[in-house]
Amino acid sequence: MKTLAPFFTSLVVAIWVVAIAIISVQNATPVSLKFLTFQSIQIPMGLVLAFGTGIGLIGMAVLQPLWGLAGSRQGNSRFEDDAEFFVDDEDF
Repeated sequence: MKTLAPFFTSLVVAIWVVAIAIISVQNATPVSLKFLTFQSIQIPMGLVLAFGTGIGLIGMAVLQPLWGLAGSRQGNSRFEDDAEFFVDDEDF
């Protein structure tokens, strides 16, 4: 499975790039984002999708190692606790 992870990552990024290209060509009208009282300048929809995808990819790349550090503090105690729930059918 470790050999397929880079392939699937590249596939997802490629699909996003193609989707952004298609949507930006079909939908070239400028849009502005509104959040509470803030409003952005008007930019094409393709740029909004590209920036959103880029921020999401970078955010996940930063958060994944942090999740790995949080999980390593617990150790393997979760796996040791799960082992007692698996029993053979021969006992019954």
